[in-house]
Amino acid sequence: MLAHLTISDFAIIDHLEVDFRPGLNILSGETGAGKSIIINAVNLILGGRASSDLIRTGADQAVVEALFTLPNNTFWTEYLSGMGYAFEEELLIKRILTREGPNRIIINGSMATLQTLSRLGMMIISISGQHEHQLLLRPDNHLSLLDNFGDLTDERMRLSEAFRAYETQKEELHALEKEIKEDRERQELYMFQLHEIEAAGIAEEEDRSLEDEKKRLRHAGQLKEILSESYQKLYEKEDSVISDIASCIKGMEKGTEIDPRLVSVKRILESAGAELEEAGLQLRDLLNDAISDPRRLDEVEERLHFLNRLKKKYGPTLKDILSFKEKLSGMMANLDTREKALEEMKKELKKRERDTLTRAVELSKKRRVAAERLQSAVEREIHLLEMGGTRFRVDFEQAYAADEDDGERLLKHVRPDGLDRVEFLLSPNMGEDLKPLSKIASGGELSRIMLALKSLLAKRASVETIIFDEVDSGIGGATAEVVGEKLQSLAEYHQIICITHLPQIASKGAVHFLVKKVTGHNRVQTAISMLAPEERINEIARLLGGKIISERAMAHAREMLG
Repeated sequence: MLAHLTISDFAIIDHLEVDFRPGLNILSGETGAGKSIIINAVNLILGGRASSDLIRTGADQAVVEALFTLPNNTFWTEYLSGMGYAFEEELLIKRILTREGPNRIIINGSMATLQTLSRLGMMIISISGQHEHQLLLRPDNHLSLLDNFGDLTDERMRLSEAFRAYETQKEELHALEKEIKEDRERQELYMFQLHEIEAAGIAEEEDRSLEDEKKRLRHAGQLKEILSESYQKLYEKEDSVISDIASCIKGMEKGTEIDPRLVSVKRILESAGAELEEAGLQLRDLLNDAISDPRRLDEVEERLHFLNRLKKKYGPTLKDILSFKEKLSGMMANLDTREKALEEMKKELKKRERDTLTRAVELSKKRRVAAERLQSAVEREIHLLEMGGTRFRVDFEQAYAADEDDGERLLKHVRPDGLDRVEFLLSPNMGEDLKPLSKIASGGELSRIMLALKSLLAKRASVETIIFDEVDSGIGGATAEVVGEKLQSLAEYHQIICITHLPQIASKGAVHFLVKKVTGHNRVQTAISMLAPEERINEIARLLGGKIISERAMAHAREMLG
């Protein structure tokens, strides 16, 4: 529950502190005293929108701080610990608005985001005011209210997860089908390209080897002349280089007998002679190969032209062409693999489709059962709230039967929240037709219907505190008395904070706070105080009789409080 609220420099509030109690807390005061400002401050604690316009004139920042006491159970401990906040029965939320720089949110001493605060706020406080009455006028919200009443929210969430998983896989399947279709259309081209490259019989460095051969063939005569001349000088002539070296070696053999230091020189000459002899043999072999062959030259040039044409089509080098060939082979194999994967995905999608449809149909059936119970329960509650003769119905808007056999057709109607669209219908007076709630309900009727729904959902809701802002709109007299009793009954399950102008409701409170404007330091500001028993009698009397409080009003106030 909301145990303590501190507001500083917010709107016309300088500084305000209030300790709320369990049960029914009443807030009353003159119109414009600042009751709604207090609710707006609480709304900030729930993650409501903040604006620097809310900061009190002359102040640099506004601060709203709320202390909650929550059940020390496993849920809250695990939930808050999971969000990174220490928890020992108390939850402290602080919202700081600044004129310059970012606003700050602090939860149990740690910084928090607005998204985190909004998610947490929904679980601890519910504000029921004119805005919520407007939500009741929107049929889109009626399905959630029905699900809350029927304890079907978890089933709806599971259906939503199943539906989104189904939709995601359907999109993936369509994308894969499109890819495969495009690849199938290109498959003939892939096969032609692969066959062309394979038939070419390419070796990775083949073009370089052919270029070298082409150069040799084009200059065969010149090359033969160079080889012949070199071979003669080195090997064939009588005074060839090899002959001279052989002569030097013989000389060294004799010289070593005289000077042993010539042994190393002899070895060098022998090594050089062997190398030169090997060079001569290679020159001879090359000379025998150096022939002019115009036919072979044509073959080489034709092959190079063919390879260059392949390079233009498939890559700048032969290595790139061979890589492209491997890629084509992989694409062909991958197409087969993806076609098999597509078949498996279709089977899985069918399973998801059946699961989604089964969940949606089962949820729809349970909603119809819950709708019957909700209709009876709401009528019973609103009859207690002086709306006798009023009929309430939950209308299912759909152009199909939830149990029809055509699953494919039925699946087209499934959405994340199921198959159903519902709208609340009302007939305020006996003999009148049922019509949409949004078209015929008055403000007072909306207040009572909302109160009836809150009462019905009280035992199911996990929220600790409910705030009613002007729940008395459009009602009075005996109806107000019944509404007060209903709020009192609701306070057995939740802490209730109720802003009211009606003495019939105010008298039902366990504790009563007065909100008023006071003047200090030449400025008007809002103050709040908890009323003592005698002060409370005076306030009830004021609500009964206006500015002039008579003895009769005082006696009536005592009677109401008694």
